[in-house]
Amino acid sequence: MMKPPDESWRLFIAIELPSSLRQSVQDHINQLKQALPEERASWARGENLHLTLKFLGDTPVAKVEALSQAAQRAASKVLPFELVIGDCGAFPVRGQPRVLWIGINDPTNNLTELYRAIEDECANAGFPRERRPFHPHLTIARLRRPHGARRIAELHKEVGFDPIRVSVREVCLIRSELRSEGSRYTVLSRHECAC
Repeated sequence: MMKPPDESWRLFIAIELPSSLRQSVQDHINQLKQALPEERASWARGENLHLTLKFLGDTPVAKVEALSQAAQRAASKVLPFELVIGDCGAFPVRGQPRVLWIGINDPTNNLTELYRAIEDECANAGFPRERRPFHPHLTIARLRRPHGARRIAELHKEVGFDPIRVSVREVCLIRSELRSEGSRYTVLSRHECAC
């Protein structure tokens, strides 16, 4: 079935995470929810966790192939590498916490190189550059009520997250569909890092 030429898809480029890491993050989330059940937050679902490198938003379907090629060129510029998933924190750093995150340590600097390559290749393909600095992290919750936010952010840091090493061998172009039961993600293309 042909897609209408003016149809748009919500797209992003990301690194998929192994199921063992996603389960560890889900266990951490469950621990926070059980400790403070009265706190309201939009919690990430472990099965949907990924490391977003570039969020493109609503993108014409006609541009999907150009994006896929840009992701391929970017991935081919970086060797496979390892990340360490570990630190716990909240955004903003000062003031009322609104987002809980688990940090990403990039010991080889290859994640930063991959991010720059994706930005360069997407810009060359006509997509705007990200204006904010790159701070790799996994968002685990968006806090809904200010009065309990500081308490849950402090517990998140106190509980901590035991560091886990993750091998990165590819990046993916992913479609996100917002549904009442939560977002559904479909990998449109996979691109291996240079061998």
